[in-house]
Parts: sequence; C-alpha cells; structure tokens
Amino acid sequence: MLSHVNPCLIICALIVFVVLQTPVKLYSYGVEPVCGRNGMVSSANEIASRIGADVLAKGGNAVDAAVAVGFVLAVVHPQAGNVGGGGFMMIRESGSGNVYAVDYRETAPSAATRDMYLKPDGTVDNDASQIGYLAVGIPGTVKGLSEVHKKLGTMKWEELIRPAVQLAENGFKISYQQAQSLNSYKEFFVRFSPSGIFICPENRDWEPGDLLIQKDLADTLRRIAEYGPDEFYTGETSRKFASSVRNGGGIISAEDLANYTVKWREPLTGEFLGNRIYGMPLPSSGTVALLEALNVFKHFSLKEYGQGSADFYHLFAETLRRVFRDRSFYMGDPDFVKVPLNELLSPEYAKRQAAQISMDRATDSKTLEGVLPLMDESENTTHFTTADKWGNVVSNTYTLNSSYGSKAVAGGTGILLNNEMDDFSLKAGASNQFDLIESEANAISPGKRMLSSMTPLIIVKEGEYVMTMGSPGGPMIISSVLQALLNVVVFDMNIQEAVNAPRIHHQWLPDEIKMEKYGFAPEVRKMLESRGHKLTERKYMGDVHVIIHILKSGLFMGASDPRLEGRAVGY
Repeated sequence: MLSHVNPCLIICALIVFVVLQTPVKLYSYGVEPVCGRNGMVSSANEIASRIGADVLAKGGNAVDAAVAVGFVLAVVHPQAGNVGGGGFMMIRESGSGNVYAVDYRETAPSAATRDMYLKPDGTVDNDASQIGYLAVGIPGTVKGLSEVHKKLGTMKWEELIRPAVQLAENGFKISYQQAQSLNSYKEFFVRFSPSGIFICPENRDWEPGDLLIQKDLADTLRRIAEYGPDEFYTGETSRKFASSVRNGGGIISAEDLANYTVKWREPLTGEFLGNRIYGMPLPSSGTVALLEALNVFKHFSLKEYGQGSADFYHLFAETLRRVFRDRSFYMGDPDFVKVPLNELLSPEYAKRQAAQISMDRATDSKTLEGVLPLMDESENTTHFTTADKWGNVVSNTYTLNSSYGSKAVAGGTGILLNNEMDDFSLKAGASNQFDLIESEANAISPGKRMLSSMTPLIIVKEGEYVMTMGSPGGPMIISSVLQALLNVVVFDMNIQEAVNAPRIHHQWLPDEIKMEKYGFAPEVRKMLESRGHKLTERKYMGDVHVIIHILKSGLFMGASDPRLEGRAVGY
C-alpha cells in the first residue's frame, strides 16, 4: 500500500511524530538542591527554615525543629501557618525506624449539625462555611505539636516557642508577595479582625519592608510557652477564643476546646519501584489516593513515555480522574464511616482501573459512576519538613484551609481562625470551594474530622536514602506530591529539578486538566486536546518541599519550591 508514497513524506511524518512525543523541557535544568552535612529544614518561609536549622545546630532533633518551625510559621506565614488550624505529621525515628502518623486535624464542634450550612431553599450557604466565625472547626495544632514534643522532642518547650514570640512581639519585614496578599484581603480583615492586626497602620496599603507586629499573638504564644498546651485548650486563651467565636456567631464552646484529642494512627504504607512509602491514613485522603494511583501506574511504562510527554500527562490525568472519583464517593473520617480501603488499594482493583484507560482517548468522567457500590454513610495550606544528623525526619502539613482561613481573628488572642468546616460535604453532590464533589461519607457530624487532601510522606529506599515531601494546594496537593515523587523515582531527577518541573491536575469533576501556565510545549497541549481533554490554565500549583538523606554519604539535600517564597536551609 505504501509503494507509491514518497519516502521523504514518510520520514517527515516520523520526525514530526517523534518531536511531538519527545518531552520538551521549558523549565530550568541544572538547578541543584541545597546541601547540608548535619541536617536540613525546608519550609514556605526562609525565616522559619533558618530558625529550624538553628534548633538543629543547638543540638535539637527533627521534632524539636518541627515544633519551632510550626510556631514561627504561625507568625511569618499567616496565610496558612497557624495555631488556629490543624494538620498531619509523619515522623520517622532514627535507630528503630519506627514511623508515626499524628492526626491533629480539626474536628466539628459538638453543636454542629448535618445541614447547618443549608439555606431555607436547600442550597448551600458558601459564605457561612467559608467566611467568619461559623466556619471554624476546633483547632488541633497546639496539642498536636505538644504531643509529638512530649514523646520525641529533646529541648525545652518554652525554648522552642521563644523565636515565634519574639517575631510576633517585635515584628518582621514583609515581602512583596506578603504585602500584596495582605492588601488583597483588607476588606475581610476590617470586618473580622477586632484589633486590626492585619490592617496597615494609618490605613494605607502594606508595602514591602513594612513591619508586621502581632502583639496579641505574642501574648498568646508566651502563655502557651509558659503553661503548655493546656493554656490553649482550658486556660485564658481558651476562654477568649470561645467567647470571641460565639460572639461572632460561631458555635465552638470552651468544652469543645477542652475535649479535643490528637490521634496517633497507624501509617498507611505501599511499595513502588523499591521504595517504601509511608503516609497519613484517613481522614487524610492524600496517601490513599497516591497509593491507588501508583498501583495503576505499575501497569504502564512511565519511563518509556518520558517525563513531560503527552502520553505521560494523558495517563496521569486518566489515573487521577479515577482516583478522585473514588475519593469523592467513599472517603471520610474512619472513626465515623466504613471505607473500602482494602478494595481501593488492592492489585485487582488497580488492574481493572488500568484496563479501562485508553491511551488514545480521554474518558468522560460521568461514565465512571458505579465502579464500586455506593456507601451508606479541602487551598492555602503549608508544608515543612525537617531532618537531623541522627536520622530522625519529620514531614508535616498543616492548614487554615483557605488563605487566612475564615479571615476572622479571635479577639484578644491574635489567632487567625480556620474555615475547615467547608471541607465537609455540606450537601451530597454539591461542590466545595475547590470544586470537589463530596458524598455522605464526609457529612458533618459532631466530633468528626473533615476529609483532607494533605499528603505528608516519608519514603525509604533501603540502604540508599530516606526522603520526605509534601505540599499545600487543596486537592492539588495530591497531584503535586505525586508528580514530584515520580520525577525522582521514575525519571531520575534530582529533588530540586523534580520540584521545579511543571504540573498538571485532574480531579474527576470538573472534567478538565488544570495545567500550569508555563513549562508545557504547545505540541503537548495540542496532543492532549486531540485526545479529548479540556485544558485550563493556572499560574502555579502547590508548594512542594523535599528533603533527602543520602545514607551512604550522610549528606542531606533540601529542595524548596520556587513557585512561592520558601527556602531550604541546611547546616
């Protein structure tokens, strides 16, 4: 049939095919991670990372550094760093190799009800679940950091909080990005910040280099440092907190704060290409989703597709499409609902999922309903990671949910309050602020922990390395962390290259691939569209932080995401 075809046309067609399939690297290569001999800290803020590294240099371990960084970020990164929120921490202990999964996620107040955010006409009141005092879940950060310190820390609690107290008391110079961020939320701070803490003096706009001073927060942190976490949950801070929330129309009581508990859970584990992966179990959906995706990838030749190719991104989107469908339908707080975890993570299920994927055509998300029987019963987060010379590592992701949480401050405390109640399913089939569709498995119930996408990981390759990673980004946490992981363990990038590489995201519904604006070849975009994918652009996704400890050399490598203002600091 080809006897009359011009050979030159065939050669040209083959060249075009190869060019379209070949990954085109539009992002910077040759960027090396930060190196350290005795330890490493990577976080979203350079001040916090340097203070964490100072703790390590003084003889503190990775847990001590994590506690210090956690409190400092509450001061210097108020968009997400917090004492008024919650999160998840993974810890690997040196020597024994024991891995701990610490759940200090927020919980629903005792007065919470299933339909508390529905209007009389049955529609969702998104303002009530996202802005102001009714949106607040019971915070877990202070008790979470305290419990890990009691079990595994070595330095004095007060000493670890002192840098945060000083920064809040004396202020710190804000950056250009911070000034822009604070100015963009001014109208909310006017409404919900009784002391005007985040409103620039003289009522002008914030400018780079201005001092952000937080006297009330300094007093609160000083009390927590002196009297311990009980001060936050049963002392003066508790009384101010509960009174302010109630006066603002919220429902958290002093009893709710006093009854909050941290959960030490069994880590969720999996294997991929010789790597042992440890992550948070539910109610963090991140590790479940990541392991489910990795199980599907085992049925494809990722390395042959090539990082950055249309085939890779097509497969990634098709896999995430299925993973997020399962997240929406089945996942919730395991203390309240039964989740078919064994089925979701079984090799048989992965094989069936892989068999449904066509490499030639995108799946219509609406056709994926009914894969498993339906059960009867969220973007501004921050991640930091620490590692010490003894081999202890910490991977921590905590959050207020939205940027600056509910935008409300608990009067007299300086504490920004979370809006984590929006991470519940407010109405079956309705979407939250991240366009995530939720089911009854994640419905509101008193004392229940809302489903999360946070994905703090610890990865071990025996005899070679121990690696930690995580990211903020709402549902894009899962795709950001997964791509960084694949870039290291499949595509052999160093950790800074892996973090720098452009990212995509798919979450079942809306049925679209979100792509970062820069870094993708036009040919790759065209090929994805030709397979039926709808593409939308975002400026950036996630803020991944990675530390890898090379066991043979003893060196630490740290990578912070260039998308925001983070920094890895070693010593």
